[in-house]
Amino acid sequence: MKITVKKYSEKTATDLLVYCLPFIADPQAATFPGPAMLADTLRQAAAMGDFSAKQGQTLLCYSPHGAGTKSPPSRMLATGLGKEGLDREAFRKCGGAIATAAQKTKAARVTVIVPEELDFPLQDMTQALVEGLILGNYTFSKYKTNGEDNDPPHVIEEAVFSASRVSEAKRGAERGERGAKAACQARDMANEPANNWTPEHFAQFAKALAKEHSLKCTALGKEELAKLKMGGILGVNQGSATPPRLVILEYHSSTKAPTVMLVGKGLTFDSGGISIKPSLGMHEMKYDMCGGAAVLACMAAVAVERPKGINVVAVVPATDNMPGPAALKPGDIIRQHNGKTVEIISTDAEGRLILADALSYGITKFKPEAVIDLATLTGAVIIGLGHHISGMMSNDDVLSAKVEQAGKDCGEPVWRLPLGKDYTKQLESKVADLKNVGDQGAGTITAGAFLQEFVGSTRWVHLDIAGTAWNFTEKSYIPKGPSGIGVRLLLEVIRNWRQKDVKGENS
Repeated sequence: MKITVKKYSEKTATDLLVYCLPFIADPQAATFPGPAMLADTLRQAAAMGDFSAKQGQTLLCYSPHGAGTKSPPSRMLATGLGKEGLDREAFRKCGGAIATAAQKTKAARVTVIVPEELDFPLQDMTQALVEGLILGNYTFSKYKTNGEDNDPPHVIEEAVFSASRVSEAKRGAERGERGAKAACQARDMANEPANNWTPEHFAQFAKALAKEHSLKCTALGKEELAKLKMGGILGVNQGSATPPRLVILEYHSSTKAPTVMLVGKGLTFDSGGISIKPSLGMHEMKYDMCGGAAVLACMAAVAVERPKGINVVAVVPATDNMPGPAALKPGDIIRQHNGKTVEIISTDAEGRLILADALSYGITKFKPEAVIDLATLTGAVIIGLGHHISGMMSNDDVLSAKVEQAGKDCGEPVWRLPLGKDYTKQLESKVADLKNVGDQGAGTITAGAFLQEFVGSTRWVHLDIAGTAWNFTEKSYIPKGPSGIGVRLLLEVIRNWRQKDVKGENS
């Protein structure tokens, strides 16, 4: 989709002209925008109680003129922003509603009149509208064959955002476009079947990104991982015919700038290993790499924006988890990169093993100011938080507050769960330094406590996105399947990064 920002002109041809309206509390006192035909229709619909601009509500009006003619255009759409206080999410959902309407009417060119008269920052408003429209327009039909009963999904070709303060609106549109398109890249990766998205595909994506944007890419193979004593990644990979990879992408703005490290779980398929999962729903385990997808997709946006005053390193441990003849067994003991030994209680608790190596290695090599990891780590987080909020654990109050605020701003909320010695104690093993699964419940927290053993004193946030990476809360801009969660959240953190923000005492 091509995104354009310019002043509105009645001479501009469009298939769908869109106005975004706040809640209409009193139809008699309300002012209705747009050409006379739309305004009259809105006034009548509001008076009859058929349209009040509730969030997600739309009203389509047809003009007797032919498609592509001068004002009024053939179709005009009013979309509701809702009666709650305006925020970015209201405009994002509005953008998603526009995408749905455009798909239904097969509008190739959409013109959105940005409601500058509202008491809301124009840049933020435009950014959120663009995000919602792009994310809501997403489809994945790569493996669909077109036929009589299976037409290709409609995709908007161009969206024009009209505002009088063009430069301000354009800044917002560009930010929204970069973040949303990166999230769509993460969705694409997750939608790929496991036989067409392997650890090597992660490496190829990173190499191509590095070549295009002058980043540094390193993709460690099995022999190199063995030399580095990464027993977690190698152990999980033992039962697989597909070799593992540790993929690293580096963006550098300055040698004096702080480094933020992003780590994403890249488990390209999780059978559970010897502790095999039930067959029902196992096909969804191709989504177990959504953390790794989010991290690399975020780097795609970072590579274009090239933020100053910060260096960003992305690390993705990638493998699948299969029950082959050499697979890890419950009761086995492995040694992680930092030297800690781990007793394997369940081979289905594999994500923490590969993340532990990635965290330990990345912190030792890059000495980051802060670390954020994302992983579809535990089913327990779905029991606790459902599919609405990601679980967050951290050893630092300031960093966790920063991530929480970013989640609010981008519509990807997080909820902080506790950590502490009592939870770590649940991981004590009689024969090794740690067990990979705790007892007495709190499965999400003990998984975070396990990872905490590999970050030392580095400021760190862990996000468990098992409930939100797919089947996320239904929204106009979130399709069924993978949501692309984490991409825009990480990008929001990076955009608003300040070195002083992470200086303080650990919690």
